[in-house]
Amino acid sequence: MTDRLIDKIIEMQNPTCVGLDTVLDYLPDEMKAEIKDFKSAAEGILEFNKNIIDHICDVAPAVKVQIACYEMYGEYGFKCYRDTVRYAKQKGLFVIADAKRNDIGSTAGFYATSFLGRTAVGGEELPSVESDYLTVNGYLGSDGILPFVEQCKANDKGIFVLVKTSNPSSGEFQNVMLKNGKMVYEYMGELVEKWGDGTVGNYGFSSVGAVVGATHPEEAAILRKEMGHTFFLIPGYGAQGGSAKMLRCCFDSRGLGGIVNNSRGIICAYQKKGGTYFDAARRAAVEMQRDLSSTIGKMSK
Repeated sequence: MTDRLIDKIIEMQNPTCVGLDTVLDYLPDEMKAEIKDFKSAAEGILEFNKNIIDHICDVAPAVKVQIACYEMYGEYGFKCYRDTVRYAKQKGLFVIADAKRNDIGSTAGFYATSFLGRTAVGGEELPSVESDYLTVNGYLGSDGILPFVEQCKANDKGIFVLVKTSNPSSGEFQNVMLKNGKMVYEYMGELVEKWGDGTVGNYGFSSVGAVVGATHPEEAAILRKEMGHTFFLIPGYGAQGGSAKMLRCCFDSRGLGGIVNNSRGIICAYQKKGGTYFDAARRAAVEMQRDLSSTIGKMSK
């Protein structure tokens, strides 16, 4: 999976992931005026997402769909989430399900099957959510991660494990020093490297990736040195304060090693820069591509 994503990044010279963290407040006023109930809310969000996807699918290789933004709209919201994922894949985009699933034993297995596998009922077998990657929380330990790894191996999928997150308070736990002198986030990074054994592709990166925030460049630089086979999902660019310069350390000499998420900075660009929301999103995605490529350099095999 990660090899194919990197192929797309090299083809487009763009390690951008567009975050479809869409809520009603992000819709233009004329669209919000049509919202009368949960059903029409979900339909409006889906229309918004489809238009964004149509205008960025030839610019960016991937989208990240934050499930929390959809679940709060009930059953119609989850249908909108699923339909957004399917539409993005139809348009050739890689899809990261941002659900941060986390549990142990059989329950972790159920989550893994839901997002990365297939479920059989009677004579029918279907994927529940057709995502390529899933964000997961590894802080329950190996028995909460290995079921996801097994689904990755069985179905050519990938996961991104929380290691050093972009939120300001992440250091309350992740930067606690252990007795061996390592920080908690470093130890989690070691585990992620281990969990990725057996899934390393031609580019040297495994299907077990890590979430490493652009807003913590010192920690990101440490992790890049210690996690040579781990592909990063890098949140925090744009609205959260991360810059291309801050996240350059996440990439290797080939310009490879991660994909950078930007949500509000793209899908809400029209609110600051005017124009239609989909044209503004495309312009913002192009600007981000130029910013990243000028800093990271050429992405090559």
